[in-house]
Amino acid sequence: MMRFLLRLPIRWLLSILTIFGLALSATASPSQAAPSSAGSPITVGFSVSLTGDFSGDGKAVLQGYKLWASHINSHGGLMGRKVKLIWYDDASSETQVATNYTKLMTSDKVDLAFGPFSSLLTIPAGRVAQRWGYAFLGPAGGGPSVFQQGFKNYFFVQPAPVKDNLLSFVHWVTNLPKSKRPTSAAYLTVDDPFATPEVQTAEAALHKAGVKTAYSVVIPAEATDFQSEALKAVHSRAQIVVIGSPGANLSIALIHTFIQQHYNPRAIVATSGPDQGKQFSDAIKLANTEGIMVPEGWWYGAHTYQNKTFVREYLKAYHGKVADISQDTPEAYSVGQVVQQAVAKTHSLSNATLIKTLHSGKFNTVQGPMRWNSIGEPQGQMFLVQWLHGKPLPVYPGKFAVARAEYPKPNWH
Repeated sequence: MMRFLLRLPIRWLLSILTIFGLALSATASPSQAAPSSAGSPITVGFSVSLTGDFSGDGKAVLQGYKLWASHINSHGGLMGRKVKLIWYDDASSETQVATNYTKLMTSDKVDLAFGPFSSLLTIPAGRVAQRWGYAFLGPAGGGPSVFQQGFKNYFFVQPAPVKDNLLSFVHWVTNLPKSKRPTSAAYLTVDDPFATPEVQTAEAALHKAGVKTAYSVVIPAEATDFQSEALKAVHSRAQIVVIGSPGANLSIALIHTFIQQHYNPRAIVATSGPDQGKQFSDAIKLANTEGIMVPEGWWYGAHTYQNKTFVREYLKAYHGKVADISQDTPEAYSVGQVVQQAVAKTHSLSNATLIKTLHSGKFNTVQGPMRWNSIGEPQGQMFLVQWLHGKPLPVYPGKFAVARAEYPKPNWH
């Protein structure tokens, strides 16, 4: 065959090789297709909740991705090429998020893929990413059910798996002087793979420590009215309240009812909501944020990698104050930071190479150093943040704290 080809005229030979090359290209799978040509933009695709239940968080995630792309493009891009973001609204829908990633990976054929918001959406999105061989980094998908999927290509870009997030609150409570320690607690959570495990872990630990459960409920995911559950918590007169909210909606709704009913627990902690910056403080009034707690992995004043730059660029782009920044935004920004370092380390856009590199290395982010085990669980620690005088500040444990925790929280305004 080779001798036959060598005897052909050059123009015939070039035509045959061109046709053969096109045939190979047409049959290549999206994950194995050649990356966009040198000089053209590197495409990064993701799905984001711009409408639906997670829209507040989704918009903050989009801010983080945009800020990272703007920063990297102003500093030479990836491998000397500009980054182009491609995204679609998933309407907070498990079905739509899978459709969006299928389109990104098979039609748009993006070079890299970033994750959506929430554990609920990360599972169907992760299945698509695994099918097409993409490295998949998520800013907000760390519930236990995500890691039970057996993904080898997924990496949760927060300091710790979410099931342990509230342990910082548990340890803070149990280390209070015995005379001040609360004796009863109410637990309200949405049936969600992010929120429910955190609250159930905290309830078990506090019960073991002698804190009586005065009220506990898992609210159906499709519920939109939370007043009856809030009133039951009010009537329980629990001294502390633990809220399992996948976004800000539940936290805000419950607190509105507590204010109306003049129910003022000694402490309130929520898995999400108080970490949403301006969205949260505007919803319940800034004065009413005082003393409310949330586990977090980022703080605007931390001396972490590029954090000052991130905060400066955020304020330039979106204005406002540092206390306005949603936790979702630096989490999404961190995804880009990790990918940039992995690409720089390997000089490659091969997703297979990136997956291998991410499993074996340590990467710096605005949330601090990141590393993962074989199923994508991060190997760090969250800390407890409390709103104090209009700002969310780390208060526990001591190595993270910049202020003394306020307890009991003051009355509503």
